[in-house]
Amino acid sequence: MKTAVGHSQIVPAIPTIREAQKFLAKHFGTTRLIAAPFLSQRTGKSVYLKLETELPTGSFKVRGAVYALAQRMNRGPIQEVVACSTGNHGAAVAFAAKQFGIKARIFLPTNCNLVKRERISTLGASIVESGESDLASAFTLAAEYAERPGVFFLNDATDEDLPAGPATIGCEILEQLPETNAIVVPMGDTALIRGIAAAAKQIAPQLKIIGVQAERAPSYYLSWKEGKVVGTETCDTIADGLATRTPAEANVREVKNLVDEVVLVSEEQLLRAIETLLLEEHVLAEPAGAASAAALLQGEAGSGDPVALVVSGANISREVLKRAIGSA
Repeated sequence: MKTAVGHSQIVPAIPTIREAQKFLAKHFGTTRLIAAPFLSQRTGKSVYLKLETELPTGSFKVRGAVYALAQRMNRGPIQEVVACSTGNHGAAVAFAAKQFGIKARIFLPTNCNLVKRERISTLGASIVESGESDLASAFTLAAEYAERPGVFFLNDATDEDLPAGPATIGCEILEQLPETNAIVVPMGDTALIRGIAAAAKQIAPQLKIIGVQAERAPSYYLSWKEGKVVGTETCDTIADGLATRTPAEANVREVKNLVDEVVLVSEEQLLRAIETLLLEEHVLAEPAGAASAAALLQGEAGSGDPVALVVSGANISREVLKRAIGSA
């Protein structure tokens, strides 16, 4: 079930999101929304952290993967699910497949985050490396493999059922802190921000949604500004969860319609945010997961008080963690 929000876009309706919420509760609990005293003192705002790091794979991605795969299986049997990923979506699909007793095959770029790769492997999925560092080649291989009978390609950038999963984050935040005035959300393939914004704008239309991208992977920021698809030649950032080079046209339209502001953060700002979250708030975040805090610390997240920062994932490599701790 879908409903219109704004002028032209079709996003998950509240009944659909509530259905997803009820379904996902069978697989994992609500993540905590905790006060962030250091960030609050530093910024003069009431700051809260939405800890998606508490989910089974250490990332918000399981919400969408579990719900979308279940919806697809309701429409008919499949033997195998495939995905292309820089890591977190792959782990989420592997987790969902294990829950439902089907095979999973995950296509990864070469030199992906080893922590994420190991998580996928531990969950029992087959792994195929594309041979290139860009996710585009992994996508091509996954799409080709999915042409086989009984194989379903769960693409988190374009699957229509998937955004209802991350949309439940918006519902949870507003249940945990109804007076929330703004939500700051990392932006990669945009399923996270499109889902959260869909829920939030239907429940509390005045609430501000702020997206954050890496300066070195700004495709959706540029697309949001221009109101059309603007790709980039590279997306070389430590925040692999934000590394999207080629936006989908439908996603650009939804982001333009639902998101109030999009800001960019540098690699150095991401590293400092990781260090601040770990040492001051005792929260471990990967670079993409720390993007919302990076934007807030730089004063780039606009107005909004209280403000909720979505900490989207904790699967940080040891190398990047060491760099972050030494970034001060």
